[in-house]
Amino acid sequence: MAAWLAIIPGLGHLALGRRAKGTHLLACTTGILFVMIWRADRVAHALSSRAFDESVAVLFLIGSLLAAAAFSRWDVRQILERGNANISRNGPWQIALRRFRVNKLAVGSVYIILILYTLAILAPLVTPQDPSMMENVLETRYLPPSLAHIFGTDEFGRDLFARALYGARVSLTIGLLAMLLSKTIGTIYGAIAAYFGGLVDSVLMRLVDVVIAFPTFYLMLLLVGVFEANITLLVLILGLTSWPGTARYIRGEILSLKEQEFVESARAIGLPPHLVIVRHLIPSALSPVLVSAALSVAGMIGAEAGLSFLGLGIRPPIPSWGNMVSGGQDALLVAWWVAFFPGALLTLTLVSFSLLADGLRDALDPKALKRRLV
Repeated sequence: MAAWLAIIPGLGHLALGRRAKGTHLLACTTGILFVMIWRADRVAHALSSRAFDESVAVLFLIGSLLAAAAFSRWDVRQILERGNANISRNGPWQIALRRFRVNKLAVGSVYIILILYTLAILAPLVTPQDPSMMENVLETRYLPPSLAHIFGTDEFGRDLFARALYGARVSLTIGLLAMLLSKTIGTIYGAIAAYFGGLVDSVLMRLVDVVIAFPTFYLMLLLVGVFEANITLLVLILGLTSWPGTARYIRGEILSLKEQEFVESARAIGLPPHLVIVRHLIPSALSPVLVSAALSVAGMIGAEAGLSFLGLGIRPPIPSWGNMVSGGQDALLVAWWVAFFPGALLTLTLVSFSLLADGLRDALDPKALKRRLV
């Protein structure tokens, strides 16, 4: 019976008593179907046209629905094969996941982050307004929040809710991609330096010292001032100026790991250096990097918002949370909502990533959790 119910994601798990997983899958499926029915006209338009934004949103919905259905069928089958026994897994990542779930603030921050990223991707379907549309400016400027304009309008009569969602695309994309670039470079760089040691380590780490000693903030101001700021440039600037800290930490971790028995065994069987690094050393040193990654996303988003606020980042009419706050600072007494709502979303995002990092630290480092409880 449960196998047939698994056709609808979540129902099979509920039938087997897996309430948490079943509720999540069913809520995800219901939300996807609601958006597709609610915005059926836009979905049909995206399928019949080549509008990039709408096509990406529809593909995301369809892909999420198919992924939920496939996972539901696979997981229900696995449960039935185990005889519906609640087998406790004691691998390091399973233990860390159980610790993470205890932290309600961290779990709540995950939901908030997922909702923000989902709304950013689905912005063309969620909001009917064009974020750059200006009509009858004298009549539509500085309208307060209402059912027609949830966040109100700005000085040009543009819908702030639409601009906030499209601005989330910019800010969240820059934060995530810059973090991935930074952590990838830093992890690989530090691992190579630590594994080979000697002259290679000395040369590579002296280059890290040079990058750290260079005033990063002024370098960013110089680059965004010389070149026209866009998403690609900001990702490269933020990612390529923030990797040395990760490199130094990974180097220290791998220096202590590379002399252990599992690494010696990998070398003894003839495993080449790049496989030793990728398969054994980096995964063993990866836990603290995940904590740093969550904090880095918040830092990257904050840095982009700061540059945009100063007029050096993403510039209007392309919305980002930073330039939206900057555009509303002169109208705080007349139209407080222009700066308040993008500022609130920015604050909510930064706090959520900070709480996520705190939860990851407690889950991946039991000693940190014990120190907090003492």
